[in-house]
Amino acid sequence: MTIDTKSGTNSGAGGDGRTRARGMGLAAVRGLALALVALPGSVLCLVLSLVSIALVPIGVGIVTTPWVLTGVRAFADWRRVLAAEWGGVRIPPAYRPLPKDANPWTRTFGMLGDPATWRDLRWLPVDMTAGFLTALLPAVLLLYPLEGFAIAAGLWRVFTDVGGGTYWYGFVPVTGQASALGAGALGLGLLFLAHFYTPRLLQTHFRLTRAVLGSNQGELAERVRVLTETRRDAVDTSAAELRRIERDLHDGAQARLVAMGMDLGTIEMLLDKDPEQARRLVAQARQSSVDALSELRDLVRGIHPPVLAERGLGDAVRALALRLPVSTEVSVELPGRAEAPVESAGYFAVSEVLTNAVKHSGADRIWIDLHHTDGMLRITVTDNGKGGAVIGAGSGLAGVERRLGTFDGVLAVSSPAGGPTMVTMEIPCALS
Repeated sequence: MTIDTKSGTNSGAGGDGRTRARGMGLAAVRGLALALVALPGSVLCLVLSLVSIALVPIGVGIVTTPWVLTGVRAFADWRRVLAAEWGGVRIPPAYRPLPKDANPWTRTFGMLGDPATWRDLRWLPVDMTAGFLTALLPAVLLLYPLEGFAIAAGLWRVFTDVGGGTYWYGFVPVTGQASALGAGALGLGLLFLAHFYTPRLLQTHFRLTRAVLGSNQGELAERVRVLTETRRDAVDTSAAELRRIERDLHDGAQARLVAMGMDLGTIEMLLDKDPEQARRLVAQARQSSVDALSELRDLVRGIHPPVLAERGLGDAVRALALRLPVSTEVSVELPGRAEAPVESAGYFAVSEVLTNAVKHSGADRIWIDLHHTDGMLRITVTDNGKGGAVIGAGSGLAGVERRLGTFDGVLAVSSPAGGPTMVTMEIPCALS
């Protein structure tokens, strides 16, 4: 028993060590990839933005600025997605909506009058400097000790020959084997620090991004404005949905029921005069009742799917995926159920995103992930299509954003040209 207990303890310690090492390596790789992509991306976005805004007085910028600022917003939204997925740091966007039929003039000055636009532009120079360094540090802290070990192994002779004298490793001047061992000891110390601080450094990068990119001054007023607009959108959407239901009832089931009533009246008159014709009308009335019942079921299913009410959001999304013509994988980690309005909003949001992916992305695989963490219901839909999806006026994603906004939810889209597309939806809620 004693041997088994010690063995289990060692195994647990070894497993914890492997987990920490895996997290350290993953943070270093993510930080290095982020630094290599973020630096040119931030420089390009800042330069294009400044040039386009400078050209507004002569009219050229009126046309180019909306496109450039839309690209900046997409870049910032991508970083919001990474902050949430890699660091657990939420940075909700707070962009003001633009009219669907806005002309270039309205779009340009509407975007330039949005405080969120200037937060994006202020974030770009910070991201290309301090953001670049904080993203690169995890990789440096993990890889730089390897040079110290190489020096201690005897490569200091090559380095000193190339340098023509003393070779510096950090603050250690390497002139012989003794000082080379000192460099190795320094590398070992740096590796020890990397073991504990590499993931935290990447977390620092995302917190820096939130500090600059997230709303600060006037945050409460901005939140009230956004909530007012989302509530108004919710009222408009509800009114439009009610009109649709009324129209479907009037044109579908109601018309069939009226026709069935007329057939029954005709049958009463024909029972004695023409029994054969009466039997045919009875069969026709029976078919009309079947069709009316089917239309009513479809209508109810469109309002609130039965599987959603009976089995919850996870099984409802699985049933939704089974009806897709595209290979779809669904991962669900929900220890309970959210309130019915939240489940309904999540279900129809996923349905709209999947419809867009099937119609427009050209994807042949879709991945859906649902889980609940830190009081947030998070839904991620990823496809391997051609990309290019944006949250724009008139798009299905704009409707999804309005639907989620009713519950203080957020929508983030990462969809570079060539794909893949990742749509992340978050709704604050508690599970029962």
